[in-house]
Amino acid sequence: MPTTSLSELVDELLSGIRPLPIVSAGVPVLRRPALPYDGQLAPDQLDRLLAAMRETMHSAPGVGLAAPQIGVPLRLAVIEDPAEVTAEVREARGRVPQPYRVLVNPVYEPIGDGRAAFFEGCLSIPGWAAVVSRPDRIRLRGQDETGRELDEEFTGWPARIVQHETDHLGGVLYLDLAETRSLSTAQAVSDYWSQPTPATAAHALGFPLRSATGAADDSGDTGATAP
Repeated sequence: MPTTSLSELVDELLSGIRPLPIVSAGVPVLRRPALPYDGQLAPDQLDRLLAAMRETMHSAPGVGLAAPQIGVPLRLAVIEDPAEVTAEVREARGRVPQPYRVLVNPVYEPIGDGRAAFFEGCLSIPGWAAVVSRPDRIRLRGQDETGRELDEEFTGWPARIVQHETDHLGGVLYLDLAETRSLSTAQAVSDYWSQPTPATAAHALGFPLRSATGAADDSGDTGATAP
C-alpha cells in the first residue's frame, strides 16, 4: 500500500515544476487501472489539478491527457482539440473542434459496427505513432468535474480522443491495439505518411486496414483518427 495519500500526492505534484512532467511508457502507473474518482480530492484541489493538466496538455502539445500520465492513479482526463487541419483531413477523419472537457470516471461502448483506422500517437510514447482501428461512433458515460452525469455520443476524431484517454484509465496504451507493422517514428509519419488516410502506408508497410465489420480490408479504403 502506498504511504502517501492521493491528496498528498497531488499537493506534491502541484507544488513542483510546470508544466507537469508526463510519465513515459514503462512506468507502472500507466499499466494499472486507475481508481474511480469519488471525492478523494478537495474541490479546490481538484480544480487546480485539472487546470494543471490542461496547461500540460496544451504545452505538450496534445489533445487529451489522462491523470495516470502525470502519475495520478485516478479516473480523470481532460480533452480539447482546436482541429486546425485542412478541409481534406477534416473530411477524411471527421476531425472537428472539440471544446475543453473534463471526463470523470468515463466509460464508453461502440455504437454499431463501423470502424476507422488512422495513425495515433501518445504523449507518454513520444516520437512514435502507429495505426489503430477503433469504433468510429461511441457512447460515453461518466461525469464532469461538477458531478453532472454525462451520456453522450461521439463520432470521428472526438470519438478517438475519448477512447484513447479512457483507455489510459484502464492501463491500456494505444500500442496494445495497434497494427504493429505500421509502427513509425514521428519523423517517418511526417515524411511519408501524412496523407489524410493511412491507405498508402498500409500498402507500403504491409498491414491490413479494418473494415466496418472489423475484418481485414486489403484495399486500404478505410480510415480514422489519432490524438
